Amino acid sequence: MSNIKDSLKKVGIHLSLILGVIILLTFIFLKVFLPSYTNHGQTVSVPDLEGFEYSEIEDYLKNRNLKYEINIDSGFNAELKPLTVLKQSPKAGHKVKSGRKIYLTLNSKNAPMINMPNLVNGQLKNVQEILANIGLVRGEIKYVPDIGTNVVLEQKYRGRNIPEGFEIPKGSQIDLVVGDGLGNQILDVPNLIGMDETDAEFLILGSGLRMGRINYVTTDSVPQGTIVRHLPPAGAEVKTGEPIDLWISELNKETNF
Repeated sequence: MSNIKDSLKKVGIHLSLILGVIILLTFIFLKVFLPSYTNHGQTVSVPDLEGFEYSEIEDYLKNRNLKYEINIDSGFNAELKPLTVLKQSPKAGHKVKSGRKIYLTLNSKNAPMINMPNLVNGQLKNVQEILANIGLVRGEIKYVPDIGTNVVLEQKYRGRNIPEGFEIPKGSQIDLVVGDGLGNQILDVPNLIGMDETDAEFLILGSGLRMGRINYVTTDSVPQGTIVRHLPPAGAEVKTGEPIDLWISELNKETNF
């Protein structure tokens, strides 16, 4: 009977020692090895990279024990230099582990092309919202006499009227010709025949009218750049702000020695 008790006692001691070793190893694994392996507690704050140029990124992140990867998709902002950081993930201020990769979206080198919408006859307020929503910039607003108040009469890109569907770079500036609501006055069209284009434009605008289409005709009978025809014709009654189309002479190249 005594031998049995001694044997059980030895087994109990051995089991206690084994259990103690297991507990110790578990403690060491959870509190020492695992935190060390996963860099537990070693976090860094993600810096704000938006606005950084591509050439500045690598050294800046390397000094902070962070890495980066450029997203395939890029964006475009006309006010920023090409290859400038537009977005980042994670966002600035987030706490991440040392060595974490930051995903970056860069500003495209070339502006994407977009189709110009039709803004003519639209209200200025609505037109400005349309331009902002599709990534165009509202440029100069020129008011001209017209019965429509704040109604867009012309849309211009680099000084020229552009039609609906014309492709222009995103971020381009669009100038607008807008009615001032005072176009109910009846005017007589002045006689522009024989004037040059500059004088004719000065008289048209000074009369409360506006420039319409410019057409060129070949002739040998009048000097180059002379107004040979206009519509509506001289003396016609029109409302303030009406466009005047011009026909301007140009020399016949075959007789220009």
